[in-house]
Formats: sequence, structure tokens, C-alpha cells
Amino acid sequence: MTSPATLQPATRPASPTPPLPHGKPDALGLSSHRLRKMSDAFKREIDKGSIPGVTVLIARRGEVGWFEALGRQSPAAAQPMTQDSIFRIFSMTKPIVSIAAMQLVEDGLLLLDDALAKFIPEFADQKVGIARGDEFDLVAPTRAITIQDLLRHTSGIGYEHIGTGPIQKQYLEAKLGDRKLSNADHARLVAGLPLLCQPGSAFNYSRSTDILGRVLEVITGQALGTVLQQRVLAPLQMNETAFHTGPENAGRLAEPFATDPWSGEPVQLFNMLERPTMQSGGGGLTSTTMDYARFCQMLLNGGTLDGTRIIGRKTLQLMASNHLGRHVPTDRYILPPGHGFGLGFAVRTDQGLAPFAGSVGQFFWSGIAGTFFWIDPQEELFAVFMSQGPGQREYFRNLVRSLVYAALE
Repeated sequence: MTSPATLQPATRPASPTPPLPHGKPDALGLSSHRLRKMSDAFKREIDKGSIPGVTVLIARRGEVGWFEALGRQSPAAAQPMTQDSIFRIFSMTKPIVSIAAMQLVEDGLLLLDDALAKFIPEFADQKVGIARGDEFDLVAPTRAITIQDLLRHTSGIGYEHIGTGPIQKQYLEAKLGDRKLSNADHARLVAGLPLLCQPGSAFNYSRSTDILGRVLEVITGQALGTVLQQRVLAPLQMNETAFHTGPENAGRLAEPFATDPWSGEPVQLFNMLERPTMQSGGGGLTSTTMDYARFCQMLLNGGTLDGTRIIGRKTLQLMASNHLGRHVPTDRYILPPGHGFGLGFAVRTDQGLAPFAGSVGQFFWSGIAGTFFWIDPQEELFAVFMSQGPGQREYFRNLVRSLVYAALE
């Protein structure tokens, strides 16, 4: 789409997800000229073979001002990318699970300073690994992992694909990415591995939100997918967000290149039509651009959408604040300069430092396959970008931020 006129529904049956209100870009303080420049930039990348296709949605002041689908949905077919294509959103699952966790806090079923071991006793015996070259020593933790640690990634739990030390090697050997594991079995495996550091001492992006998802299951007695459906997805009418999608949607799946166009490495992502045993709170959901836009509009509105309150205003304010402070070291692999991390979201703390425009107080997160969103309360704006290209994700995150902010009047 290159003009407001093409904001009309696609020719095939529309998604059952209710669309957000649409407005004219210029009436919303968005330059149509700059938005067309943005569209041209993505078309160039598609023509160069950087990515099969993308969608980008920009909303301001409560209305969608731009929603386009460019390129192909899959490199193996002629089907164009559409506004209702389905994507693996990977770590954009984390903010949804974090909202559900904070709903339990609001219900008095959970406290942020509760010990993780209160809900999953295996974590009471977990040790901290002190790396010595290719080996490590085990020491006792100085304090327990808390729910707040899980939400802000200061638990000491790690990810096997971040870092190459001896503890990450154990993560790899544990095969934690096996989708046939139950959430309970996954949590037990993680509890049996050493922590990367003392709880609370450093930010390590991790499987913490997967463990948080298991906590939600323990508290509610329900599967994580049911918890999310009842508490977040159904109230927001995010009707196409789930841990898998049905065979009737096989023609709507966005797919990556089989081989990364920049590195030449093979690209393997999970099958969206396969129902997994593990409902990964850290990265298992599939969704559409409009579904996630409804989640974003709720966040921008301070916790409500269409008259339904999902999360309290002050609770969301707490979540979108920096919880790392100045004393907790951060991982620059994940967090750009001038940013901290809240409870489920990264948070911009400085107007400068980062190599892209933005506003202090904006919050966001992304997915490893190439999806991205951010909320900018100062500008009354949010944006959702969807693609399936893991190797190009950081480049496109910075590109879309620069192009969207260039369009602000």
C-alpha cells in the first residue's frame, strides 16, 4: 500500500479480528510524503532480496494512519504479503505473558517480590555458576530469584544462543528448545542448570519468561494458552493469536528465505501449523499485524481498549519504567545504548545515545524472526513491523524507527 486509499480491506475474506479505526495520515500528523518514502525504502530492500516481504502499521492519536503489506508472503510462492498474513512473533510473546502476570499481581495472587521457588520448588536448590575458562564452580545464591527478576531478566537464567561460555553449553546440551517438552518439564530442566550470575546482579536476556509462564500455570491451574486466551487475547479480540494456527490458514503463513541472504546460513523456524506441547511464554505465539496492533493500542491507551480494561494504569506505568537502575549491568547485545528494561518491555531512558530517533519513556520489544513494535506515549504513537528474516532483524528495527519518526509532523 502506498496511499491512504489502500487502507481498505484486502480482496480475500478479512481477518475476524476487528480492525482499529483508520484515519488520514496528514490529519494524524503523519506526512504522506515521508510515508511513501518509507514504502519505497522497504520496496528497495525487497527488490534487493534482503527480505521476502513486510507489513508495517503506524497508529497515532487513536487511529491507524498507515498499514501496508509489501513483497511476498513466502519466497517459495507467488502469494503477496497481505495485511492478515500470520507470523511467528517469538519474543513479542513476552509482553503478553508479562501483562497476564501483572494481572495476577492486581488480583492479589502474586507479588513481585515473591520467590520463584514458592511456585516451582526445584528452583530452591539452584546454584550459581562461576565460569573459569571452559569450566565453572558452583556457589550458593546470595538471595532467591523473585518474580520481578523473571520479568526484568535479572534472574541469572540464560539463553543458549546468547554467549558461548560453559553454562550456555549446558543449556544447549539440555535441548531446551524441544517443543515436545511440557512447560513443567522445561522448568525442571532449567532449575537443574547453573545460573549465569547472582540473582539481581545483572541483566541477562533469558528463558525467564518461559519460567514465568509456568508460574502462571501453577497459580491458575490452567495451561498457559488458556490463561492468555481468557485474560488478554479474548478481551482484546486478538482472535488470531495462539501457540499454533489451523490447517485452514496454511495459505496465510509468512515464511523466511530457506537460506539467509546475507550470511548464507540455513534458516529454520518452527512449523506454525504444528500444535506444540510446550507453550513457550518466551517465544511461542503466532499472530497477525492487526492482532498485535490491538495489543499495542491497549498499551498506548494506558491499559484499556474499546471500554475494556486489561491492566491498571499505574500497573502499566510500573511495567514501562526502567527496573535496572544505574547499578545493574546490561547486555548491549540486546539493549541499545540509552535504554533500560522494565517488566516485560525495554524502555528508552535517554533522548540521545541510541543510533535512532525516539522519545524518552517509549517502550517496546521484538521477535528474533523479525517482528517488532514500540509504544511512544509522548507522540501518542505506536508502530508494528512484521517480517520473517532473523538475520536482518536488527537492521530493519533501526530502519523502520528512523523512517517512522521522519514522518512525524
